[in-house]
Amino acid sequence: MTRLVKVGVIGTGFIGPAHIEAARRTFLAEVIGLADINEEVARYKAEQYAVSRCYGDYRELLRDDDVEVVHICTPNYLHYEMSREALLAGKHVICEKPLAMNRKEAEELVELAEKKNLLHAVHFNIRYYPLAREARQMVKGGQVGTVFAVHGSYLRDWLFYETDYNWRLEPELSGESRAIADIGSHWLDLLEYITGQKVTEVFADFATFHKVRKKPLKPVETYAGKILQPEDYQSILINTEDYASVLLHFANGAHGVLTVNQVAAGRKNRLYYEIDGSRCALSWDSERPNELWIGRRDKANEILMKDPSLLSPKTREIVSFPGGHNEGFPDTSKHLFREVYRCILEGKIRSQEERDFPTFVDGLREVMLCEAILRSARTGKWVAVE
Repeated sequence: MTRLVKVGVIGTGFIGPAHIEAARRTFLAEVIGLADINEEVARYKAEQYAVSRCYGDYRELLRDDDVEVVHICTPNYLHYEMSREALLAGKHVICEKPLAMNRKEAEELVELAEKKNLLHAVHFNIRYYPLAREARQMVKGGQVGTVFAVHGSYLRDWLFYETDYNWRLEPELSGESRAIADIGSHWLDLLEYITGQKVTEVFADFATFHKVRKKPLKPVETYAGKILQPEDYQSILINTEDYASVLLHFANGAHGVLTVNQVAAGRKNRLYYEIDGSRCALSWDSERPNELWIGRRDKANEILMKDPSLLSPKTREIVSFPGGHNEGFPDTSKHLFREVYRCILEGKIRSQEERDFPTFVDGLREVMLCEAILRSARTGKWVAVE
């Protein structure tokens, strides 16, 4: 029987089960344990997701010698501590973003992971839509030409109402930046990945539209289908951004702009970009992920559909189904995890340059970008990313 990588998952909110499912769908791993906030929750979740071992303390999972790689799917403020302890326990780590709450913590994790010679990854899964990789291959292959400009947005409506509430609204749990760190980080990682160009400086404008939000004092699930009364809420002052627009300068001289908005009615989870090159333009919408628009000046524009027979060999590595069979969000995590697990099964730790998947180095990069954007929003000035 082929050996399977033994996986442990810490945290079973929205993204934890997505990790469990994607890990299983690689056909390279077995999820053998999960940990959550206490024994009761962990036991319930383990039964729900058919995981054989459960722990009410994540440190018990880290002491499980059978676990080879740990997926960290907890609120942001726990990422540094849990990643550090997992590395010290000799585990490979796949961590949700952001990697850490500040640059110092992120740098420490990069250094520790390399010192321990362990694999490390950050869940920048949007890179793993096949047409995101194909766009990268087109830029690398010279088909786009010189990148002149990059623009786009990441829009959602999950915080549209003042009564919408989540732990990400609390800086002590999520960090000083919200919209940029939560979803803007995905856009920035994706566009640096596709263009091969680093952002060198930023100029940011933030807005908080709901300066006071209503935090439910009772579990919302308990009141499904019911209306909470005024006394069931607590008014909370909000000081993180609902919205951000950021001007960008890239290393090759390209200019760009990103808009992020978490109160954009009707936009459920829409990442959009357009890259304007000297030979053609590319645009892509995550809500139509199997279509890549190619803009031309001197002939008809094109729509490239996700079809392995039409894609580059490098892109075909992350395509599971033939043309006309759509692939989406769950498939992105599957392909990212597959690349990490293959390295583990090979029994060797590749150099940073050889790793296709986003690593702690990429996690550090996004922390640096977010901190520069936050400084710019506060000072009203251009800020270098360095």
